[in-house]
Amino acid sequence: MTAFFPLPPCAAPGAPSPIESTGRTLRWGVVSTGRIADAVVSDINLLEDARFLAVSSRDRGRAEAFAARHGAEKIYHDADGMAAYLQMFADPEIDVVYIATPHGQHYEVARAALEAGKHVLCEKSLTINAAEAEELVRLAGANGLFLMEAIWTRFLPAVHRALSIVHSGELGDVAWVRADLGFPAAYDPQWRLWDPAAGGGALLDLAVYPLTWALGALGFPQLVQAAGVLNDDGVDAQESLTLTYSGGRQAQLMCSLIGAGPRDATISCTAGWLRTGQPLNNPSTIEVYPVGAEARVEEFEPVGRNFTYELRETTRCIQEGLTESPTIPWAHTVDTMRLLDGVRNQLGLRYANDGQTVVRGR
Repeated sequence: MTAFFPLPPCAAPGAPSPIESTGRTLRWGVVSTGRIADAVVSDINLLEDARFLAVSSRDRGRAEAFAARHGAEKIYHDADGMAAYLQMFADPEIDVVYIATPHGQHYEVARAALEAGKHVLCEKSLTINAAEAEELVRLAGANGLFLMEAIWTRFLPAVHRALSIVHSGELGDVAWVRADLGFPAAYDPQWRLWDPAAGGGALLDLAVYPLTWALGALGFPQLVQAAGVLNDDGVDAQESLTLTYSGGRQAQLMCSLIGAGPRDATISCTAGWLRTGQPLNNPSTIEVYPVGAEARVEEFEPVGRNFTYELRETTRCIQEGLTESPTIPWAHTVDTMRLLDGVRNQLGLRYANDGQTVVRGR
């Protein structure tokens, strides 16, 4: 079986550090000032060919504090009835924007960025549903702009090394995959994780990471069966996904906002098995257990907070005139959103975005 995720240059054995320049300097704008934006911008500032130019926030004080922490040259905040991100997208100096808003705002903000001629790196999940994802892909293609869902795990050397072992035949054929990600998140209806308007819940926030290991080992499944728990607000607190493939192969995935777990992945094969370190979305080790041979552990050192790898791929693609990354092409993103739409349908999970009409063109 060929690798489901093509190896990006930055994760290849012997590749230069992802902070090293691959071309012209890109000027970045960042939408939102939350925790994930803090982490990613710390790594943007490590890249030799990145310039953190601007940040936008609804609140001026938060924008100013974020700019002071990370050295942004400009700030934008809601003013005179105009959203901060729209003001920032009108800045001709900005080449690419990183969107770190809650899921429920991704489509609106990313669409505005693409319409303004900006390349886009948007946090996962790219959108709330497949219809929104399809429209963003159409818009990016029509405008010749780069668009990518920020699934950093797909670009990490540890992940590609693990999958290369799985597909090398050393451990035989894949039989099953087990992966989980969860933590007890204190209930707060104002927190994006529990807010239905923000696209809250375990599925859209966590599922992409266990799913990465199933897709990497087995590809897209023939059948998905889901069971889960919705709270009184209609937000999914926990779910399990069973993915079925030809030949009896299966993947069992678990996501939870109410329980802790090992947060790792196991890939079982006919002649051995492999386990990731914790957490499975950013492992520093992989354990390999061939049947009849000595087990081994392979270790990997982070570069920054390890967002540097997805940032390097984004930068490389834009510098080379690519509109999508071969490692996470648009078709993968849309098909993943369709899979998650199917899971939500089984769970009875609905969001306000689902009832909105996607407007094509202008």
